[in-house]
Amino acid sequence: MRIFYDFDHLAAIPNPVVTTGSFDGVHVGHKAIINRINTIARELKGESVLITFHPHPRKVLFPETAGKDLFLINSQREKIELLRKAGLQNLIIVAFTPEFAHISSIDFIRNILVAKLHARKIVIGFNHQFGYNREGNFDFLRELGEYYHFEVEEIPEQDIHNETVSSTLIRKSLQEGRIQRANAYLDHHYMIIGKLSAGSTLLKESNLNTLIIDIEEECKLIPPDGVYAVRILVDRNSFKGILNIKNSRYGNDRCKDETIIEFFPFGAMESLVGKDATIYFAKYIRQELDFNGIDELKNQLENDKLMVEELIY
Repeated sequence: MRIFYDFDHLAAIPNPVVTTGSFDGVHVGHKAIINRINTIARELKGESVLITFHPHPRKVLFPETAGKDLFLINSQREKIELLRKAGLQNLIIVAFTPEFAHISSIDFIRNILVAKLHARKIVIGFNHQFGYNREGNFDFLRELGEYYHFEVEEIPEQDIHNETVSSTLIRKSLQEGRIQRANAYLDHHYMIIGKLSAGSTLLKESNLNTLIIDIEEECKLIPPDGVYAVRILVDRNSFKGILNIKNSRYGNDRCKDETIIEFFPFGAMESLVGKDATIYFAKYIRQELDFNGIDELKNQLENDKLMVEELIY
């Protein structure tokens, strides 16, 4: 997958099949769009293209209202990795600024999709709107497509268990600790990517080597406090583990508070400190507990480990 950060330094893209959107979560609906543009691109001997934005448009357009408490399912690095796995061929990450937000839908089509990208076909999700004041839509695209000689297609809504999948619905599930439901909407495990540092010194003295993962994205959505069954991937080595989230509270003046994400990997041999890790969440196990000594904690961890072994194959 090729990645570009503006429209002025694009490599040649043959017969571009283009979609656009934030794609936070890269959920089942997003994957349906990516699968479709890849299929069309093969038929046209072209390549698939996603135009996405950073930061999230709501953060720029509504910093004191809808954007203030918006927590993102993915950091930018996580989103890039998920899009790569989904088979996208070209990713354009646009710096979303107040100036960019004022581009009208007709200028976006004429000056970017046509003049810069030479789009052959444009695919959008159900009820997708774009441009200044969200004035552009499927009908508007189709009308201009006849003039500028590109085709337009709309992907229908995706649903699971009769619920329409959306990033908003997934955020709500994650904030409620409903990991398995969120994973079903995502069509993959909710993930956190970050660098590892040493965990609790007290636990290490008791032969329990834990690790802390540092959050990259300031506004990354973190599930509520509690204990989770997870799988950890480091240097292509995979470990099962128990993960504990503490202080998952969100302050009024910033997205994340002093959240601590500490986990105990099973069977990790050498030190993983300083390495990048991907943590995949399988299930919420239990709330945090207070222990009367290290032996009580170890007994609980053994019980948690048995549960994780049954949950993750």
